Amino acid sequence: MKTGKLIIISAPSGTGKSTIINRIIDDEQLRLEFSISATTRPPRTGEEDGVNYYFMTPEQFRKEIEDDAFAEYQEVYQGRYYGTLKREIERINANGKNVILDLDVLGGINVKNLYGDHALSIFIAPPSIDVLRDRLVNRGTDSMEDIENRLNKAEFEIEHGVYFDEKVINDVLDDAVEQVRKLIFDFVN
Repeated sequence: MKTGKLIIISAPSGTGKSTIINRIIDDEQLRLEFSISATTRPPRTGEEDGVNYYFMTPEQFRKEIEDDAFAEYQEVYQGRYYGTLKREIERINANGKNVILDLDVLGGINVKNLYGDHALSIFIAPPSIDVLRDRLVNRGTDSMEDIENRLNKAEFEIEHGVYFDEKVINDVLDDAVEQVRKLIFDFVN
């Protein structure tokens, strides 16, 4: 059985990253499995430790940081951490599966730098900032202030897209899904 690899998918909010991942995750030829993230936020109703997240106290999380246990992590705000444990990647790879990570741009760059040729980093880009603005407005989930904040962050993220192995422009969703699927297939086979 082949040892698994690591697939990093990053994109600005509203670019279709989650939709693309959801469309390819069950493709048996890709042998993908999501890594379970660690967090310090409390479990929501129905969430289970080791299934939805690895739930930790801030002290436990900081100890794991000190022990260099994370491939990447972020303190989203004071005492609220999220991260990807190296041992979670190793667990999935040991089972012959390929880990797929849905990460912010800086996290994606950090993980690629850590895992080198064992990882494929794919940046999903919008056709333009104007198209991204329209998508965010049309999905109707954010205030105009939130949309402007997301667009400002998106401009920063798009500038950093050059640090990824591959870039896929999500103009036509079906085409973007097929491009991502083919990139992953070629990398893992």
